Amino acid sequence: MANLDSVNRGRGVVPFVGFCVLAGILAAGTVAPAAIGAGLLSNEVSDSVDAISAQLAAADPPLTTTVTDRDGAPIATLYSQYRLPVTAAGIATTMKAAIIGVEDRRFYTEGGVDLQGMARAAVNDSAGGSLQGASTITQQYVKNYLVNVVDRTDPAAQQADREDSLARKLREAKMAVQLNDTMSKDDILASYLNVVEFSGTVYGVGAAAKAYFGTTADKLTVPQAALLAGMVNNPSIYNPYSHPDKATQRRNTVIDDMVTNGSLPAAYAVTAKDAPLGLLPGGPVTPSGTCMGAAPDAGFFCTYAETYLAHAGFTPDELATGGYTIKTTLDPRVSQVAKDAVDANVPTTQDGVANTFAVVRPGTDGGHQVLAMVANRNFGTDPAKGETSTDIVADASNEFGAGSSFKIFTSAAAMVTGKAGLQTPLPNPDSQCFTPPNADNHTACYTVHNDGHYADPITLADGLATSPNVAFVGLENEVGMPAVLDMAQKLGLRNTLATNDAGAVPDPKSSNPQYNEPQSKYFQNLLSFTLGNSPVSPLEMANVSATLMSGGVWCPPNPILSVTDRNGNAVSVPQQACEQVIPAGVANTLEAGLSKDTTSGTSAQAAHAAGWTRPDIGKTGTTQQSESVAFVGGVDDYAVSSMVFADGSHPREICPGTPVHLGNCGHGAFGGTVAAPPYFHAMSQLLAGVPDQQIPGPDPAYLTARS
Repeated sequence: MANLDSVNRGRGVVPFVGFCVLAGILAAGTVAPAAIGAGLLSNEVSDSVDAISAQLAAADPPLTTTVTDRDGAPIATLYSQYRLPVTAAGIATTMKAAIIGVEDRRFYTEGGVDLQGMARAAVNDSAGGSLQGASTITQQYVKNYLVNVVDRTDPAAQQADREDSLARKLREAKMAVQLNDTMSKDDILASYLNVVEFSGTVYGVGAAAKAYFGTTADKLTVPQAALLAGMVNNPSIYNPYSHPDKATQRRNTVIDDMVTNGSLPAAYAVTAKDAPLGLLPGGPVTPSGTCMGAAPDAGFFCTYAETYLAHAGFTPDELATGGYTIKTTLDPRVSQVAKDAVDANVPTTQDGVANTFAVVRPGTDGGHQVLAMVANRNFGTDPAKGETSTDIVADASNEFGAGSSFKIFTSAAAMVTGKAGLQTPLPNPDSQCFTPPNADNHTACYTVHNDGHYADPITLADGLATSPNVAFVGLENEVGMPAVLDMAQKLGLRNTLATNDAGAVPDPKSSNPQYNEPQSKYFQNLLSFTLGNSPVSPLEMANVSATLMSGGVWCPPNPILSVTDRNGNAVSVPQQACEQVIPAGVANTLEAGLSKDTTSGTSAQAAHAAGWTRPDIGKTGTTQQSESVAFVGGVDDYAVSSMVFADGSHPREICPGTPVHLGNCGHGAFGGTVAAPPYFHAMSQLLAGVPDQQIPGPDPAYLTARS
């Protein structure tokens, strides 16, 4: 192959004013003095050109954003334009020769504009024909930069950038001359090859080399380079996947142009034109560009990270074009072990049953880092494959609730207000009808039954372990709904309580309080709250455990370790401050009360079957129709929620078994029988060989009632 360096690189700049003189005369169709035509045309475009030139110098091209786990391994690539920028030295000589041969043979000798070509175009335009050809690579760079970078979000401006008019050509020409005076030819060529479209979302030769051939821009062969160079004229028509024959013909034309331009020996051209296209099958092969391209254990986490950053001020466009590196808190081992646990409990494609699992690391100084957010479902758009496009781990998507795990909030509120301590006996008949808050003479009492027989009275500690309904509704009624709801918000249900009783944003147009009020208001007069029959975020329930395990310090569940920009500079991510929401003594005492669940409480049988003996905290929950069951707890540095709930269009009772399924099974599933096993499965693996970590002892100040 001939050496591209043999091409004459003299710059011979043609003054822009000379071009304007010629263009002005031809466009006006007169023999008026040249200076008049030049002045009119120059004034017409001068202001807009100067402004756009400044933008052109300042605007960064869209780049891909990489999302990684805490170890730096990529989990997703976000973009609107798939672009992998390369330097001039990183582009094969074959590619440079191909694009020059087909697009601008005088590239290294002209001054940014081709006066001869523009003269031909202007004559044709003045005769009523379309404006043909005449664009140098530098001018094409200007046009593509305007379309693909500066005006990429403004369709009207893009249309003007493509307008078939002499005025547009003049504007491009002036900008091209400016660039030609400030950039080297090699840098202009590389910049052009980095910005041009190669079809669909593939932009730039670096991305094209990888997407079409699985290679890099510096290793492109003559046939590969010629194919890509041929595409830039019309990426749709010459798309080799949809139009292979046209693409092949165009490629071979480029190869002939390379021979004509002296950059390729004629003998080699025959072999190059006989070569197959050599494309990657099923391509162009690119990342999905969204979190749906993440691994099955990382999709929900990834989309939560996007949402978190959006709340921190990052726009979707910034994330898709900014070229950021987002290092998340995702722990790949924890995530994969948790994913395996839920898949073993409920298969991905199991009809109508979802199993979510969230893991948060407690802490006070470093916040509450989210280590894993998984489900048996995968993040995607194909329900037949067990996929969902809803973030069922972060959102209040479990519309049936977390059951009796909400008794944590009533217990904490009772301790803080002094209404009860861990050893306080609570009235606990088998059934009782309670007068709701703010009841009038027309309000019916609220009847509550225990599911089985319990001690009456029963201590709060034993109640946490065995979960009688009557005792806790009675305690909730005594403490008062405002205090209980406020406690739920403080401990972690920040987003949950802002949704309505359908788990959605309250709709002010609805006349039904269930839909037009946030849960924080809707449940002010409903004692059913402590029984957990309302939509809830599985992630926020895990963070409730993290708050208790952090000595009563709430921190937002944080998925971000760091963000750096395209240049490697750190980018600040604002975060809500942590708060001491309950006294450490209350948190420790409540942990002590919750430590009985896996030893003598509602999950003890499942713990024994799993060989589980570690000190931990836990609280199960089961809704009335067993349409949702939960286990909320934690061990060592892992705060966890595992929830199994009906997620199909025809929800029914959830039944235990291998696998867990929907059915009519009599008593149905419980939190201890269905939601707790994935917790034991995952934590047993993660903590194998790790010494036990004891649960804090109760604070004597919160063992008995104080009011």
